[in-house]
Amino acid sequence: MGYVRRRIVFYLVALWAAVSLNFVIPRLMPGNAVDALFMRMHGKISHFAIRPLEVEFGIHVHEGMLQQYLQYLGNLVHGNLGVSITYFPTPVSTVLGAALPWTLGLVGVATVIAFVLGTWVGIILGWRRTSLWDSVVPPLAMFTSAFPYFFLALVVLYIFGFLLGWFPLAGAFSTGSPPQFTVPSILNILYHAFLPALAMVVTSMGGWILSMRNNMIAVLNEDYVQMAEAEGLPEREVLHHYVVRNAILPSLTGFAMALGFVVGGAILTEIVFSYPGVGYVMLQAVGNQDYPLLQAILLVISIAVLLVNFAIDMLYGRLDPRAASQGM
Repeated sequence: MGYVRRRIVFYLVALWAAVSLNFVIPRLMPGNAVDALFMRMHGKISHFAIRPLEVEFGIHVHEGMLQQYLQYLGNLVHGNLGVSITYFPTPVSTVLGAALPWTLGLVGVATVIAFVLGTWVGIILGWRRTSLWDSVVPPLAMFTSAFPYFFLALVVLYIFGFLLGWFPLAGAFSTGSPPQFTVPSILNILYHAFLPALAMVVTSMGGWILSMRNNMIAVLNEDYVQMAEAEGLPEREVLHHYVVRNAILPSLTGFAMALGFVVGGAILTEIVFSYPGVGYVMLQAVGNQDYPLLQAILLVISIAVLLVNFAIDMLYGRLDPRAASQGM
């Protein structure tokens, strides 16, 4: 219980720091959301409208920093993230609510598939490190992991979308077919998501293969593994209880970070496929100097990273009792 309490306190402090930085950083930048909107409109907005717009966007430049901070915390508690400039007058929470499910469905699922497949292949290669597959797969994995997401996305889009016409060139669903909870609609969404997911899985799976294989080889050389083999324990028991359980711990840390950043989307891949995820929305926000939307996206990413790492820390305590004992 001491380990759990320490982790909870640590992540609460980290959450407070992330929220506070998210408040401070935009206010250190020159201008604000209203100034950016005024510049975009090239003076078409009257100066008399500046103050009402500041109220609409939740900007309180005429108040003290402490009062602004308390109002900011109060707005967060009530789920008020401000109003988006890019999609004005749509609230930021509505914009994120529309984009986040697409990103979680595409990038999240692709990340999990790449991790599971890559870790499984890495376990086999590390356990059978003298096999023919171990001499073929690692160089291939190193080659595919060197490809950026967007480069492979362009290649598969050109071949399977443009030349062969097997898959759509853009979008998350067919025009005129709004997403619904029906079998045809779900199949249509999966059909559009196949190519971007394929690009992400292929380019990221190689890293998980190499990481897990190297971890397996390192653990196999440990004394306790050799002792277990010398005692004649079954091969399956040595593999699962002595080798994999310890070798997978570093990979879990990397997976936690990757999963936490899923909510940020795969920006370039979403751009290539015109996929309506958070990454595509973030690009629009940067181009339009949409500070409220950018601030909300960064806050969501920070919270997601903290939550996933907290979950992995709890899993660490289950897989490795040494971690829990050190937290006492």
